Amino acid sequence: MTVLQPCSDSSNSLNLVCLCFLLFPIVLVSGECSCEVEAFEEYSGEALKYKLAAIATILVAGALGVSLPLLSKKVPSLRPEKDIFFMVKAFAAGVILATGFIHILPEAFDRLTSPCLGENPWGKFPFTGFVAMMSSIGTLMVDSFATGYYKRQHFNKNKLVGVDHDEERADEHAGHVHVHTHATHGHAHGGSVDHSSHDLALLELIRQRVVSQVLELGIVVHSVIIGISLGASENPDTIKPLLAALSFHQFFEGMGLGGCISQAEFKSRSMAIMATFFSLTTPVGIAIGIGISSFYNENSPTALVVQGTFNSASAGILIYMALVDLLAADFMSPILQSNVRLQIGANLSLLLGAGCMSILAKWA
Repeated sequence: MTVLQPCSDSSNSLNLVCLCFLLFPIVLVSGECSCEVEAFEEYSGEALKYKLAAIATILVAGALGVSLPLLSKKVPSLRPEKDIFFMVKAFAAGVILATGFIHILPEAFDRLTSPCLGENPWGKFPFTGFVAMMSSIGTLMVDSFATGYYKRQHFNKNKLVGVDHDEERADEHAGHVHVHTHATHGHAHGGSVDHSSHDLALLELIRQRVVSQVLELGIVVHSVIIGISLGASENPDTIKPLLAALSFHQFFEGMGLGGCISQAEFKSRSMAIMATFFSLTTPVGIAIGIGISSFYNENSPTALVVQGTFNSASAGILIYMALVDLLAADFMSPILQSNVRLQIGANLSLLLGAGCMSILAKWA
């Protein structure tokens, strides 16, 4: 009351000026969020052209990015057993890690903390971090259970084969004198080592296949979301920078996923299906966005909650996969730790991949 007293003693015009001055911060804060659909009808034709161009450009960029690591298997120096493959994989892991931390997680925070959502419950609990944490834990569980399941299946089959093989050998040697004991023992020992190394290689292959499939799931969820956001936009000034930025975004993400698929050594048909599925996700999302653009409001509570939740889950998956399944597995391996030059090269590649993807956050 003491603040308004000087105004009440003045003329009506002065009172109005004082009142506007006092209410201006409130008006400014409330104007930060516009929950209404922005009208860009006059630009809809031009926006559609850029959207169609985005479908073609992003499709080519994604397909090229995911195909390069797969085609590199034809190049002897880029095979998984070569040192340079560690650096390529570290670059891809850096891209995926930056995608989760720099691109997806901040966007999820923006969505689930938007003023357009009600204070209760969205303003009273950090749902973004909670969903990301739970998706990371869920990814760990899927990773563990799937690897354990395939491991048990493999050893159960090997156990049955081993029993049959031992019975055949027992019948075969039933009436014979056992001679050349040392030679037989040496042969059996060598066979055991070969069998053990084969089991380790197969288990590593199974793990790589689980990793590549879970990683693709996390990338695909995010790709569809950003595709819908671009397709639903009617502002050409928003679409233009997104077109270029998302093309590079999909190219680098495709390289990361392609490296994992290549190391998993799927059959050619399976690799083609996974590569095609990744390449089509963002263009399909753009097409869906174009179809719903007439009534879609990205600031509506439903859209904010759905986008924020899916982005949080995708961020949790990608961060877990990059740190645990890609970086920790390689950077703690004896091959990398016994070679200082390779270790330095892998670290530089990691920083380069993370840096390239982080720079893109300026536009997308």
